[in-house]
Amino acid sequence: MKQLLALLAAALVCGGAVAQASPVGLWKTIDDGTKKEKSLVRITESAGVLSGKVEKILDPEAKADAVCEKCSDERKDKPVVGLTIIRNVKKNADDAQLWDGGDILDPNNGKVYKVRLKPADGGQKLEVRGYIGAPLLGRTQVWQRVE
Repeated sequence: MKQLLALLAAALVCGGAVAQASPVGLWKTIDDGTKKEKSLVRITESAGVLSGKVEKILDPEAKADAVCEKCSDERKDKPVVGLTIIRNVKKNADDAQLWDGGDILDPNNGKVYKVRLKPADGGQKLEVRGYIGAPLLGRTQVWQRVE
């Protein structure tokens, strides 16, 4: 009986660790240049596909009612809060630590980049790499898990 309880406890601990190593959750975005907190983005999963929406703007210099003026797709002139900025990301078939295949929008300039997400530090940080063409041609932000 003690062995069964120990096994169940171990399974719960391992299951929690795996869940935290997923990009799903609420993240504080950090500007890679200024290192300032910019926003909160919630990443959700539906049928194996990840998407991310801006939940709150944290940057005190940004307008709380900002819209995506420079967007060129259906998101043009939509409020930044509630805006889907990460779309169509799926788990990489070759690398279990990597999610990719989708895109990310920078609401400040309206540009859409390919995106790669990789949890780090046991799922407490998320490496978000936006790029054009190949991942080598891009930049990475490290987001911090809020929940």
